[in-house]
Amino acid sequence: MALEALVDPVTRGDPTSPLRWTAKSTRQLARALNEQGHPVSHQKVAELLVAQGYSLQGLRKTKEGGSHPDRDAQFAHINQQAQHFMAARQPVVSVDCKKKELVGAFKNGGREWQRKGQPETVSVYDFVDPKQGKAIPYGVYDLAANAGWVSVGVDHDTAEFAGETRSRWWQQVGQPLYPTASDLMITADCGGSNSNRARLWKVALQKVADTTGLRLWVCHFPPGTSKWNKIEHRMFCHITQNWRGRPLVSYEVIVQLLGATTTRTGLRIQAELDPGSYPTGKRVSDQELRQVRWLEHSSHGEWNYLILPRNQWPDWSPLREAVVS
Repeated sequence: MALEALVDPVTRGDPTSPLRWTAKSTRQLARALNEQGHPVSHQKVAELLVAQGYSLQGLRKTKEGGSHPDRDAQFAHINQQAQHFMAARQPVVSVDCKKKELVGAFKNGGREWQRKGQPETVSVYDFVDPKQGKAIPYGVYDLAANAGWVSVGVDHDTAEFAGETRSRWWQQVGQPLYPTASDLMITADCGGSNSNRARLWKVALQKVADTTGLRLWVCHFPPGTSKWNKIEHRMFCHITQNWRGRPLVSYEVIVQLLGATTTRTGLRIQAELDPGSYPTGKRVSDQELRQVRWLEHSSHGEWNYLILPRNQWPDWSPLREAVVS
């Protein structure tokens, strides 16, 4: 059919179609059909498209890049480790940084109930307010307790900020909940401030291990699978839903909205502002990296590794080449 060939030239028609690279509006489709000798109006084109099962649709975010051949094996390893730690009453957390948010009277996605004809007004342009800046929510989600912690940063999303967030979570939430814990399992994706390739990430983890006294068992999700991390669909999605359609006019409002996020399944979130400075571009020397008490797992050590508190192993040299099996 001529209309279908225009609408879907890649699979059913000619990829050189003139509408392949333009918006396929009903008026443009009708014009193209008329040029081919098929007199038709744009209203009739709309009726024909609906009759053939077409509808106006946006793009759907599902592709995250290439799939690693050991992806499923890593998923199974993470699941097995998490079950083992939770059975032993050791905390298991999922960590990540949520999308940065403009602070001020800016449009926020979604809709909220308002009196008819009286929508809340916000700025026309989404330019950063230099006096307010951006909010950087870094989260820690406790899988067993179904509870979250969010530090709202005001500076930059760096590995040091991520490490400070985990320390705050442990001091205020984790330690009271797990008073006898000796280990902490952390799941994270492979990008951003918690990238498995970032030297500063491991240095920041060493600081957390030293200050908390916990052995840190880190498992990264393979590249291209960040959405599988529990924090994404068990905490961040509910935060987004809770503040939909509301301008995030101040840091106080953001913290309050984060803390008010709950679900029928019992999710609880605590949040606080972190006004600290976390400059970017900080370099970690080889000497500093060698101070990290870091043992790689025998399988995919770049994704799975253990970081030990320095006071637990004063003489580190005999263990440098060891692996965690």
